[in-house]
Amino acid sequence: MENEYRMDKNKSKGSNVTKEDFLSRRNVFKRSAKRNIFYLIFAIPALAYVIGLAIIPAITVVYDSFIGKHGFTLANYLALPSYGLYGAIINTLLVSVGALMIQLFIALAIAMVLVKPFKGKKAFSTLVIIPLGISTVVSAFVFSIIFQAVGGYANSALVSIGLKPVDWFSTNSSSLGVVMFSDFWKNTPLVALILYGGLSSLPPTLYEAASVDGAGAVSRFIHITLPNIAPIMSIALLVRGVSEFNIFALPLVIIGYHPLIMNTLIFENYSSLQTRNISYAAATILLAIIMVYSVIVVRLGGAKDHVR
Repeated sequence: MENEYRMDKNKSKGSNVTKEDFLSRRNVFKRSAKRNIFYLIFAIPALAYVIGLAIIPAITVVYDSFIGKHGFTLANYLALPSYGLYGAIINTLLVSVGALMIQLFIALAIAMVLVKPFKGKKAFSTLVIIPLGISTVVSAFVFSIIFQAVGGYANSALVSIGLKPVDWFSTNSSSLGVVMFSDFWKNTPLVALILYGGLSSLPPTLYEAASVDGAGAVSRFIHITLPNIAPIMSIALLVRGVSEFNIFALPLVIIGYHPLIMNTLIFENYSSLQTRNISYAAATILLAIIMVYSVIVVRLGGAKDHVR
């Protein structure tokens, strides 16, 4: 009897503890819910912006790309090759990937310089970020003047060193090269700032330990710097890559509609009511390319460890 009484007493004690634990958890949940609601209120404007100006228009464009005179159809997509789709895709990839790789390498070099203390660092930092403060249309207009066939500064420099002037806009490759160079100058500072933030966060003890083990500068860069800033590089590639695929103002101001890239192709067809749905189809293809690129960058960037 005494043992049974003790067991019942222990059970009652256990039930009291469980009830108190339940009440404590419920209070924690209530406080957490109130805090989350508070955060949600501040997130509503951003959510409304994304839903109203990104998600809904994207869904509408994808839907309209399958609509023709007689309802649902694939005719808009089948007609795109006759409007220069393949050339526009190739040109877009050339400009986007080319400019992005140049930006990444040059920005990494700039960030590695900025992360070290040296005399005149503030002045150098100011010079680096100046292009960010210049309008895209203004910078495009300036570069169109620089690379003019007659009277352009680029050809004047070539003539001054005994070389022949070049008609920079006579071929697709040279025209796209001018756009790529202009885009590199305009947007490299943003990538440099992102990478500089990543490099600044690396603990110096990693490099000190590697130096003690006899690792040289190249070895430290390959085995410490690159693996640890890989997630930061993926962020830079994602931010700039999405923007590169949407490049529009630079090529439109510098070279006009030809050679076509995806956005000038979309704009050229959208301006005509007869081919508006074809522009929706081109926009949907561009959206698919951006989504595939984003998934690849996120997967590759997230697959690496921060510290090795």
